[in-house]
Amino acid sequence: MGKFDHLAIQVRDVDASRDWYVKTLGLAVEFELAESGVVALKDDADFALFLNRVDGAPRTIGLGLWYKVADVTAFHRAAVSGGAVFDHGPKEALWGYSAQLSDPDGHRLYVWDEDSMAANG
Repeated sequence: MGKFDHLAIQVRDVDASRDWYVKTLGLAVEFELAESGVVALKDDADFALFLNRVDGAPRTIGLGLWYKVADVTAFHRAAVSGGAVFDHGPKEALWGYSAQLSDPDGHRLYVWDEDSMAANG
C-alpha cells in the first residue's frame, strides 16, 4: 500500500498563507516558486502541503485538514499565546475531540492527538 505524500490547496495570498502555516503549525518551507505563485511546505513526516496562488476565491474551500499533535490542549495554549485565533478550543466534536482553526482563506484545520481522542472522543 502507498501513502499520501503531497496535497495542493488554493490560496489568494501565498506569502500570507506561507507565513500563517509556518508560524501557526510550525511547517517548514521546502521550496518557493515566486514567479508561479507556489510554495511547498512540509511537516516532520515529509508530507508536503503546496500553496497555489489563485485569483478570486479558492475552489478548495470545504476541504478539511486533520493535523495530529502530541497534545491538543498544549498545542492550543501555545498557539493562542503566539497569536493564533481558533474557531474553537479543544472540545468534543462530531468526529471526536479536537480544536479547530481556519487558515487565512478559510480552510479548516482540525487539531487532535491520540490520547485526548481516546479519552474524550
